[in-house]
Amino acid sequence: MAFVLELQSSSSQFYLRNCIAGIAREFGIPADIVQSRGTLSCAFASDHPDLEACIAAIAERLPASWHLSGSRHYEKAGEPQALPELIDAPPLGLGLCPSCQKELFDPSSRRYYYPFTHCAQCGGQYAFFEASPYTRANSAFSYVRPCAACESEQEAHGRREKDHLNSCHTCGVPVRLESGGRERYANDAGSFRTMFEVAAKAVRDDKSLLVKTTMGYRRFQKSAPGLKNPVMLMIDAGKITDNLALIGEEFNALLGIERPVLHVAVKSAALQSAVGRTADVKYPDEGFTILLATELQRLGVEYVFYEETDARCDAELRMEYDLELSAQSDQRLFINKDVRFVAAGERVSFPSRMIPASQTLGMAHGLVGVPEGESVLFDRPEHFDSVTVENAVVLEGETEEQWHTHQRPAAQDEASFMSVVAEHGLFGHKCVGAHFDEEPSFLYYDGRRVIRIVPPIAFTPEGLLEKIASLREGSDRLVQNFQKRMPGAYERLEALQTRSAPTLFEAAAAVLELEEESFAGISKAALGYYGKGGVQVDTHVKDNRFDHAAFLASLVSYRLAGVETEMIAYSIFESFGDYFNDLMQQIKEKTKSEHFILCGTGFAQQSLFSRMQRNLKATPPRMNINYPIGRENAVVGCVYL
Repeated sequence: MAFVLELQSSSSQFYLRNCIAGIAREFGIPADIVQSRGTLSCAFASDHPDLEACIAAIAERLPASWHLSGSRHYEKAGEPQALPELIDAPPLGLGLCPSCQKELFDPSSRRYYYPFTHCAQCGGQYAFFEASPYTRANSAFSYVRPCAACESEQEAHGRREKDHLNSCHTCGVPVRLESGGRERYANDAGSFRTMFEVAAKAVRDDKSLLVKTTMGYRRFQKSAPGLKNPVMLMIDAGKITDNLALIGEEFNALLGIERPVLHVAVKSAALQSAVGRTADVKYPDEGFTILLATELQRLGVEYVFYEETDARCDAELRMEYDLELSAQSDQRLFINKDVRFVAAGERVSFPSRMIPASQTLGMAHGLVGVPEGESVLFDRPEHFDSVTVENAVVLEGETEEQWHTHQRPAAQDEASFMSVVAEHGLFGHKCVGAHFDEEPSFLYYDGRRVIRIVPPIAFTPEGLLEKIASLREGSDRLVQNFQKRMPGAYERLEALQTRSAPTLFEAAAAVLELEEESFAGISKAALGYYGKGGVQVDTHVKDNRFDHAAFLASLVSYRLAGVETEMIAYSIFESFGDYFNDLMQQIKEKTKSEHFILCGTGFAQQSLFSRMQRNLKATPPRMNINYPIGRENAVVGCVYL
């Protein structure tokens, strides 16, 4: 009989699978490990004397992950005969596993306070690779020769087996701290600890610190002003729920190995006055950030702020090292009680492989999909040499360069839609759905190709007030009253008519007189509404197109009627949810489609998505699982269009 540990996991990457395989190899226990859609099944030789110790090690060392949703164990016939193999998977940008974090703070370790600490299944390795195949020779570590102890770890069964970038203090990378024209270097345990102590005190004392982390450049500050798209770094896990209002799933994901960015509600009144009712938050992920956070916590700091940036960024202190790296955008995760998905970002989703193979090269948002054997490898184009394919599909506006003689363009909404079809293996099935990223569009997959049923139409601000005034009888008086009673909002909408390429949601935010004129600004205002229902905003279609003027006119009407801003903002998303549902149901009935599909970053809005869940409860929509629901998923769709 075999002892089977079965994990429910939605991940298509192999870091959890290889972690378990590495532990089994370390204990010398034969095992069969099979990763399939939604399940990670691990069958171990039940008569092995170290099985109990191996299972205990898995429980202690397997990192938490937002992909893990449950587990069970049982026995089945048949005994595994061989040690499990490690799958040769592309490197990722992950947080540190429990074992590496423990090693980072163990004074007896060769990696005590060494910020490049990681193992084969964790850490920010991706940033240092320069080409495929992913070997040390094809990385920025190619000139850093591992010491005898590190080479031995790479050859022995365990968590650093096949770790291409393994290093320690003996053979590692020195780091320098620059401040006021002076430099201090760190290359051993004592100097590294001193460096992070100095850096943490500077941040505590309101100085800016630029750090070249293993995930890319980050500028840290004690407060958010002056940072572009600031993220709040929660330093003390024990104080997170004092400052933030999180559901259990959000708390667990925040501390998971993927270390995503979450947009959550702020609980602390003092923090609300500084950042507002909601904020982007993250927990320390890689070595540099973890060590800085540890020293800040010793100084009594509960959180700081940072922004993703580059080497050109100014700061009062700079922490640098002499290795080239290529940063990825952070994984931004959407979570509610029932559903979780990646809203945006490259990290962890790329590089990746997908089956089936395709003879089409896809390109979108600085990523390419290249056929490799029986699968497609998705990564950045600079990591590949020349490839032979039958044709190429390139996202519109991506490049003017001709990559292939048989090259054709693809639209973002079509490629995003097709990526969901491919990830769920719905080839040959009829599907209907919507793409939403500032503008709504409706699409249909007939089993062979994607067809736009109601295409998006770009918002044009020219003559906007005149369009609203001529909508219907009495609309001119609506505009006159708007100008008279709300001159500030009227002037903002009038000024928007001369702005270059404004969006519909910028116009809506101007009508509502929000400080942040954007989709995000309206979303934040909507989160401030605590009622049970909103008002009906005009989201009707005119001449097979979304009517922008009618939509904005209804917002003006509600403002003149005295409806609170937060309620109108909430109602926008509630009404869009009904709009999407109504049209999708109509198209489904006409086409006899089997599945609903949602894609586009607009659906990563809590009020809108909750409405969609309610409307589509009987037939839950399919969405991307491992890839972002918008933008970056287009490279997957381009390959299979």
